[in-house]
Amino acid sequence: MMLMEVFADVILPIPLERLFTYRLPDGLTTELERGMRVAVPFGKSKIYTALVYRIHKDPPVAYEAKEIHEVIDRVPLVNATQIEHWKWIASYYMCTLGEVFRTAVPSAFLLESETLVLRNGEKEWDQESLSDQEFLVLEALEHQASLKIQEVCDILEIKTVLPLLHRMYEKGLIQLRETLHDQYKPKYIRTLTLNPQYESEKDLNALLDELSRAPKQRQVLLTLFQLRAVSRLPLSASDLQKKSGTSAGVIRGLIDKGILQEKKIRTDRVTYEDDNGDLDKLILSDFQRKSLEEITASFKDRDVTLLHGVTSSGKTEVYMKLMESFLAEGKQVLYLLPEIALTTQLISRLQSCFGSRVSVFHSRFSLNERVEVWNNVRRNEEKAQVVIGARSSLFLPFDNLGLVIVDEEHENSFKQFDPAPRYHARDAAIVLATLHKAKVLLGSATPSLESFYNVRTGKYGYTTMEQRFGGVQMPVVDLVDIRDASRRKRMTGHFSEALIAGIKETLALKEQVILFQNRRGYAPIVECMTCGHAPQCPNCDVSLTYHQGRNELRCHYCGYSEKMMVQCVACGNATLDTRGFGTEQIEKELKELFPEARTGRMDLDTTRGKFAYEKIITGFASGDFDILVGTQMVTKGLDFRHVNLVGIMNADALLNFPDFRAHERSFQLLTQVAGRAGRTEKRGKVLIQTYNPQNPVLRQVVKGDYAGMYEEQMSQRREYLYPPVNRIIRISFKHRAYPTLNEAASWFGKALRNVFDTSVLGPEFPPVARIRNQYIKQVLVKIPREQSLTQTKNSIKRIENSFNAISQYRSVRVIYDVDYF
Repeated sequence: MMLMEVFADVILPIPLERLFTYRLPDGLTTELERGMRVAVPFGKSKIYTALVYRIHKDPPVAYEAKEIHEVIDRVPLVNATQIEHWKWIASYYMCTLGEVFRTAVPSAFLLESETLVLRNGEKEWDQESLSDQEFLVLEALEHQASLKIQEVCDILEIKTVLPLLHRMYEKGLIQLRETLHDQYKPKYIRTLTLNPQYESEKDLNALLDELSRAPKQRQVLLTLFQLRAVSRLPLSASDLQKKSGTSAGVIRGLIDKGILQEKKIRTDRVTYEDDNGDLDKLILSDFQRKSLEEITASFKDRDVTLLHGVTSSGKTEVYMKLMESFLAEGKQVLYLLPEIALTTQLISRLQSCFGSRVSVFHSRFSLNERVEVWNNVRRNEEKAQVVIGARSSLFLPFDNLGLVIVDEEHENSFKQFDPAPRYHARDAAIVLATLHKAKVLLGSATPSLESFYNVRTGKYGYTTMEQRFGGVQMPVVDLVDIRDASRRKRMTGHFSEALIAGIKETLALKEQVILFQNRRGYAPIVECMTCGHAPQCPNCDVSLTYHQGRNELRCHYCGYSEKMMVQCVACGNATLDTRGFGTEQIEKELKELFPEARTGRMDLDTTRGKFAYEKIITGFASGDFDILVGTQMVTKGLDFRHVNLVGIMNADALLNFPDFRAHERSFQLLTQVAGRAGRTEKRGKVLIQTYNPQNPVLRQVVKGDYAGMYEEQMSQRREYLYPPVNRIIRISFKHRAYPTLNEAASWFGKALRNVFDTSVLGPEFPPVARIRNQYIKQVLVKIPREQSLTQTKNSIKRIENSFNAISQYRSVRVIYDVDYF
């Protein structure tokens, strides 16, 4: 009797719309489950790591199914809820399941296909007909069965070998084979224990007497007994060496004598103290307890609640008490933060309450560290009951999720811009919670208009905390008119008299200062004072930013850099000067104005290392710096106890940004950075430098008038049909050829207008119209709330199919950004 063939539909980590069907080899049909990884051949020779989506008995109609190469997992890597979540993300954000798969799992799980070079044993080769490089490769293959591509590069001492290998393959001299290799390497530590034969008191005393002539070895044993009395955990060789004050050679001598036994134990790379924490010492104030009760009551009727609490009101303590109740029910908790820097301060606070049940997950962790956290969450281990992390942590394989906390929910850092999926972590987390039947708490001092709109329409629950913890007063916010100060020649560099006086007073009181400037580098523009020429990036339509520390000009879009020139390249005159200012220039001016003050800087340039965030934040919190200059990083929920003054160097750069969210974001950013001041007994002060102190948004910041900002912005959004009144899909077109892009975008725009009429804006060039030598045009499609979003997306996709059918447009890249931020 002939057995029925079994097939599997798999998700490949590539941007293709469809799933692909493969045939299961005999004997694998009972082993394979949905969510397992398999290695499958794709194309002529490539091997991909794919994910099993469905197992069935229906052969594909359009092609002959290839056989699965091998099954990688013994248990599913991804659970059913995750796959449902991925399907929603792919559908809502108009991308493919493959793109979600590639983003969602740590890249260490996407086993790489490595090309091996093998000699073709059936082909005889004539030495005289070979080039020197071909001869060297074949000679190396005489001594070993196969070579990796990198090994061929090393042998020939050249970087590019693929053309050579392609010629050798066509001549039949070599064969090429793809093989999978795993990127994840488990970590092992050497542990030491006393040989059981010396466990009795008699034998132990005899051993110590014997070692009386080897005092260093005797010291190692005595240290071992002391440490064993404190903890029964395995003792690593490095710890024993450090605590005993001896060398590795002394310990090796004890191992060689058979006195100590060595064993390797697998361990996680990121570990925290092994304790249970102490929630009893966390005491809420009356208004915090009231908010907690309101949140708990709200969760009975609604799945999502917004906690609107002023800066330093103690929202984190409310979060932790709420987390405690869900952990008591055996549920997992996800704590989402917009900025990796915030995890540095929060880890210790969460650990003090929840001990070793806390895990951290974000992109600054290595591949191996992310794999370990993923596996701990998948196995629902005790050490991963509370997961704190940036937006990527919502893709972890939660099995029993009970609560999601989205802190600083208004932050646009929660939005993924490139590559696809271009999702918003707050919205994706709400859908994830729905799939798990979990609850969501959104927290912010300046909620997004979308979230507050959902409160006003009754979709979300709501609670507010209108006073700071411990009765601390809100800071005094003053506007400084630098237009008037400049006219009166009362500016020193970019500092007004008021700001200089404020810094002097704060430093005299031994307090700290934060200065906010939302541009990194020294100056955004270098200009020739003779001819007006400004150096531009050759790949993007932007001027190069001057970085004085490295004496170079750098593009912040593509990374291009060049040395700072002495003379203008256009006219040859040595009359170059800078325009505008960034954090680097502020830091330099501070050192000239306050040479005795210790100054630190926190921006993308100073936080590239894995522990750079922690070093700067910990240093400032412990008083190593008097003044911290920073970009947006310093605004996001950081808690510094001794900051008495916050200065905003130029508020107008935020207000004048060409975006419909500019005023909302300016209010949020300025309010948040102001909230870093005066978080203890003494009332803080905030100085906002501006050329336009009459701007209504700045007036709202001074008064702390969120309700006024909301009503004013909602009035404008209703008038011009922007979110949250309408939804928006931004469609971007990219191509290297300017005429092709123009023509293609124009065709797509007309097709959209035929369907949606006046709801289409553009195509128009964005403020930066060329990035990495790709020209960009954009179209906005406004979708009324009553209009079906699914049908709208289907109509746009049909237009794209017709667009791709036109040969000259096929090379134009079409990018969708749903709910564009």
